[in-house]
Amino acid sequence: MAALAASALPLASPALAREPDPIPPPAPVISDDVALSRIPSDLMDDEGLHLVLDRRTRQLMVLKDGRMLRRYPAAVGTEGWETPAGRHQVLEMVAEPIWEHPGNGKQVGPGPKNPLGSRWIGFYRDCTPRQNAWDGERYLSVDGCTVAGFHGTPHRWTVGRAVSHGCVRLFEENVQEVFELVQVGTPVTVLP
Repeated sequence: MAALAASALPLASPALAREPDPIPPPAPVISDDVALSRIPSDLMDDEGLHLVLDRRTRQLMVLKDGRMLRRYPAAVGTEGWETPAGRHQVLEMVAEPIWEHPGNGKQVGPGPKNPLGSRWIGFYRDCTPRQNAWDGERYLSVDGCTVAGFHGTPHRWTVGRAVSHGCVRLFEENVQEVFELVQVGTPVTVLP
């Protein structure tokens, strides 16, 4: 349940080496009105619960019957590993997930050191191989599937920045709230 599943192996070619990217700054604080103005009008007409992630403002909005119930700051994918834009739906939900390192297979069980935090809400899966994809620190090739979802993080400083491999990091207390609100099949829209 990492943003990189199966085998993601760093490429060791010195010709492909480069300096790590600087850590992006956090997104600026915006008002509810500004956040809502970015949502397409057809989404505001939808009935039921809907998650809307705005990658540009790094905000996750929970809408119900066209009204915003909650809004949370979020970390999104870095350049080259952008959180996939488009219309999706919740595919799976796991409380206390186990994270598996994509390169060496080592697992991290539930607890304060788990990179996924205490909740995983998967909404995207793509099994197209990726070659020589820069992740901000190194080039990676992914032979298996990449997945994206909402999850907690032990690295609170990352929330509000574009630093992930496509996943959406939320503060622990926020991902736990979202987990209680959604179910498999809940619509998820990711705005570019």
